Amino acid sequence: MAAARRERGECILEPLSLPESPASRDGVAGVESSPSVPCIFCEECYVLAEQSQLLKHMIIEHKLVIADVKLVADFKRYILYWKKRFAEQPVTDFCSVIRTNSEAPLEEQDNYFLLCDVLPEDRLLREQLQQKRLREILEQQQRERYDTSFHSMCMFCDQEFTGNRSVLLNHMAREHAFNIGLPDNIVNCYEFLAVLQEKLDNLQCLYCEKVFRDKNTLKDHMRKKQHRRINAKNKEYDKFYIINYLEFGKSWEEVQSEDDRELLDNLEEYYFPTYENDTLLCTLSDSEDLIPEDQREDVPVVSEDISSLKALKQSSVLNQLLREENSSHDKS
Repeated sequence: MAAARRERGECILEPLSLPESPASRDGVAGVESSPSVPCIFCEECYVLAEQSQLLKHMIIEHKLVIADVKLVADFKRYILYWKKRFAEQPVTDFCSVIRTNSEAPLEEQDNYFLLCDVLPEDRLLREQLQQKRLREILEQQQRERYDTSFHSMCMFCDQEFTGNRSVLLNHMAREHAFNIGLPDNIVNCYEFLAVLQEKLDNLQCLYCEKVFRDKNTLKDHMRKKQHRRINAKNKEYDKFYIINYLEFGKSWEEVQSEDDRELLDNLEEYYFPTYENDTLLCTLSDSEDLIPEDQREDVPVVSEDISSLKALKQSSVLNQLLREENSSHDKS
């Protein structure tokens, strides 16, 4: 046991090897391209959307509890990694043992195994998965920022928009008082708009999420109740905001509630205008080329300390992250 623990301690000092492709030599990596996720201990498989069923199976059948699953950035790769590791060493080398009914007769007692980030190897794995996801999200967001092939219709009128996503988002904010946040802070915009459009097609209010009998009743309700905004408590929207990918183990609410003194001294202090926190229209464009020169000076920007639009764009959180990412790549 001691030798196994020493071996584990040496292992976590090296970069973890995450499952990458079906062609890998790892025994479990062949299912990487599959839409299903295998049990860590047996051959049972569940589709990724039924993650809770897999967790239930592992608790009931194998007595394994994974702590803070919602904070795992890539559930499938996480499971594949531990399936490989558990095949190499006993589960007790990695998990805390929790005994239930400890005062009951021996035959009524049960041992459960807790896998959590108290184990350095587990924490390192979670952090690496988080960093990998952040890189992928930033790359996707950059593609969307400079994409000029965007095409979509406004959800509240018949106007059609082609070019950059910011044109549509700013139109909905200005003309329909529907502000889902600064374009620079949104990712997977097409999917986000599709989710919102589906709710409206189903006659569902985007804020209170009540369902109405017809479109006119829904429109009147959203206008009179000022419900032309999204519900910040609906976790379905979290994946569409960059802020939710920034820090390991933190939600956007936790990030925004942190003391401003923790910000870098040279970083402009401005909040992420997400969800219902928007009190003013932020129309910072993703592409300056799309705004006529004579209109650029009139663009309103939410900021506590800003002298010009260009200064905000240069010091934006997204650009800061990208500079740090590029710097780390250059060093490596």
